[in-house]
Amino acid sequence: EPLDVFKALANEKRLQILQWLKEPEKYFPPQGLHIPDGDSFERGVLGSICDKAHIAQSAGSHYLDLLQQAGLLESRRFGKWTYYRRNEEGIQKLAQYIGTEL
Repeated sequence: EPLDVFKALANEKRLQILQWLKEPEKYFPPQGLHIPDGDSFERGVLGSICDKAHIAQSAGSHYLDLLQQAGLLESRRFGKWTYYRRNEEGIQKLAQYIGTEL
């Protein structure tokens, strides 16, 4: 639903998170310590998102959930660790929607 996507992007911190995750190696310390060898969930970022955004873990979880529900983020759990990365397919659908519908 396009409205859900625009609502998710209507917050500066959530928009920043998506921008940072475009180049996670530039904005976050090395990640992936808990991802098993051979798994394809590369470029995933752990809880350092909250640290970088200067937000509480509870707010960060809420922001990440909203972005995920809007189809802009993907997550994967490895043991007790959850990694997040951009859903490039969802972002491309948004770009296409803006290009054709607006």
